This record gives sequence, C-alpha cells and structure tokens, in this order.
Amino acid sequence: MKMLLRAVMGALHGVALLAGAGALLPHVVQAQTPAAVIEMAEKDRAARNATAALNRYEAALVSAPANYELLWRASRELIDLAEAAPTKTQHIALNSRAESYARRAVAANAGGADGRFMLAVALGRTALSVGSRERVKYATEIHDQAAAAVKIDPRHAGALHVLGMWNAEIMRLSGITRFAARNFLGAKVFGRANWADARKYLEAAVSVDPGRITHRLDLAEIYADNGDEPKAMATCEEALRMPTVEFNDARYKKQCEQLVVRLR
Repeated sequence: MKMLLRAVMGALHGVALLAGAGALLPHVVQAQTPAAVIEMAEKDRAARNATAALNRYEAALVSAPANYELLWRASRELIDLAEAAPTKTQHIALNSRAESYARRAVAANAGGADGRFMLAVALGRTALSVGSRERVKYATEIHDQAAAAVKIDPRHAGALHVLGMWNAEIMRLSGITRFAARNFLGAKVFGRANWADARKYLEAAVSVDPGRITHRLDLAEIYADNGDEPKAMATCEEALRMPTVEFNDARYKKQCEQLVVRLR
C-alpha cells in the first residue's frame, strides 16, 4: 500500500511539474489560439519561410477546421510553395491543396474577400498548367471569384491583380481558341476580355500596393505584349530596385531581368 501511495504521489508531482514548467519542456505542446498561431506564422512569412508558416496553419486547423483566417492563409502559403515547386507534379499537388483550403475558406465566410481571392489564384494557377482548351472551364469561376472579392473590397490589390491577369491570359490565347470558347464551349465570359482592362487592373494593383514586385512584373509583361516597351522597361527597372521581401520575390526579379534583356 505504501508503495502504491508513493507511486500515485510521484505521478501527481510529475503532473504538477509539467503544468508549472511546461514552457521549459519543448515536447509539451500547449493549445494556441488561432490569433497566436497567425502572429507566429506571419513572422515565418516575413522571414520568407512559407513551409514553417504552412505547418503552423495546418496544425492549428486540426482543432479549428472551419476557421476562415487559418484557411485562407494556409491556401496562400501553399500557392507560394506551388509556384516555386521544382516539378509540374509537385506544383499541381500543392496547388490542389491550396484550392481545397480556399474553397473551405469561402464556405466558412462567403463575405470574405481574401478567401475568394485565394480561390481565384489557385484556379488561375491550375489553368496555367493545362492546355489552352482546358483553361476554358476555369475562366468563368476565376473571373467570378476575383470580381466578388473586388466587390467586397474595391481596394483588394490581389483581386485587382487577378482580374488584370485574367484579361491578359485570355488575350494571349489564339483568336481561334477564344472564338471556340465563346461560340462552341459556352464560355461567353471570354468576350469580356481586353487589353485595356488588363492594364487598368494591374495599374490599380500597383497603385494600391506599390511594394509588391509581382504586381510590377505582370504589369511590365502586359506593357510588353502591347508594344509599350519603354513602360515595360521602366516598370521592370522599378521592380529590380525594390527590396526582396516575399517568398518568391527573387524569382520575380529574375523574370524581370529576363524581360529587360529581351526588350533591349
């Protein structure tokens, strides 16, 4: 009996030590609020560590699977990782997970601009990885999700960017593909695409959020597509002078350098 009592008291003493000194023991996991997780994950993002940020969000989603803020942010990190993926297979797999989280975010909060923006981006990245005719089936939802985000928040730079790129990517398709999409595949939305809106929306994205290199890169490419080489060069040169702060910024700067070389 004395031995049993000592064992019980010893176990209780161990529990008390863990409760009082859990912060000192790295293997003790304490529950964190979504706000606390987001704060730490945003620090990871600032350090350009998308994998660490994603791991935090996914761990937190186990206990809060319908949390809108966690869902759209997890989608964002996956999209960044997908863009840098070394193979098409990895890109598709990561982007598919990003789309899943974005759809869950929209389901959790249909009135949130960020969730709809992330869904539009995920769908857009998927569309760019398939053939021209396959892109048609994505066009309407990409446009509708981005437009809904802008309706919720007219100064949402990311959604403005997506609308600009939506116009540009459709205009980059062959005339035959666009004609077939409008007349035979039911994608009437293709008839709305034009270069003027591509420029307008990307210029708006740069105006709202001038610190993002990706806005300037895609705007420069639109200028180049429209034969405005001086503006394309100037926009890329501005991007090259900007600090590298986001996960894929180094890649964007490399693409700007390549565009400048091509235009010279």
